[in-house]
Amino acid sequence: MEEQGCPRCKTTKYRNPSLKLLVNVCGHSLCESCVELLFVKGSGLCPECGTSLRRSTFRLQIFEDASVEKEIDIRKRVLRDFNKKEEDFPSLQEYNDYLEMIETIVFNLTNRQDVEATKKMIDQYKKENKDQIKKNLSKLSKDEEFLETLIEQEQQETTIRKMILLEEEKKEKAAKRKNKEALIDALMYQDRPALDIISSHKELTQHEELEAKRATTAFSTGIKIGHRSDIVPLNKQETAQLYRYCPLVIEWCGPEPPTVDELYTDGYLRNIRTTSDAERAGGFREALACHRALQDAFSGLYSFPNVSAPSPAKRKSFPQTTAHSPMITS
Repeated sequence: MEEQGCPRCKTTKYRNPSLKLLVNVCGHSLCESCVELLFVKGSGLCPECGTSLRRSTFRLQIFEDASVEKEIDIRKRVLRDFNKKEEDFPSLQEYNDYLEMIETIVFNLTNRQDVEATKKMIDQYKKENKDQIKKNLSKLSKDEEFLETLIEQEQQETTIRKMILLEEEKKEKAAKRKNKEALIDALMYQDRPALDIISSHKELTQHEELEAKRATTAFSTGIKIGHRSDIVPLNKQETAQLYRYCPLVIEWCGPEPPTVDELYTDGYLRNIRTTSDAERAGGFREALACHRALQDAFSGLYSFPNVSAPSPAKRKSFPQTTAHSPMITS
């Protein structure tokens, strides 16, 4: 991708890392300093395409490709008028056709194809669906209503959580104040040594903190906080029967094909092209293709759809294919 930069002053992000590119409705980007120079009076022409632009409509370019910014801007303007929902159509096919029409409009305006005809179609749609457009602007779709409900629930949960935290903080402050007053009273009115009073007060405070932690309900998993037992019992799982491999038995309905080892010893590979280094690196061997070809050739030789199966004595009379059969020659 080309390096980001201003097409007018040729300043790039590499030369000036703090460069800010702005984009307008035409999709061509300019740096902030060029916008201030060209649009001093508030409006002007785009130096790339000559489109009449306003300075107030320039916005910060987010994507590297300015055409993406142009498409997003066009799509927002089109969807402001083409705001029908799925429930406004009698069938799913009509709704899909409506969405396809929107994509065609966005594509034409983005790539400057049939612009005049597309604008006429948009104006005609606005006139024909004026009331429907106003009605849908104030109506939320099912997804939007669901999102609104979720946001409200999260806000309520956040408020409740904050209230609980405030109550806990108040309780902690009150408990600390109470313990401090109790310690001062004990030091003032008891005859015991001060060190003994302070140590017993610390032990009492630590015991109360442990009891407060144990009083907490549970985690979201259901495990209780402060549980006395360190061992959590595991759920007993049913032990299924172990898998046992059974070799595949194939009904060939013909002569038994040779094994892969026999292909090497009996000369089956004599007229087979040897594999290249690249094929061997991928795990391919010439014996694999030859073995598959022989299996396909031998399979079904003794199968007669409209005739009863021959006896074992007749089966032996069929000629056996050898390594010199023309079936495997190249």
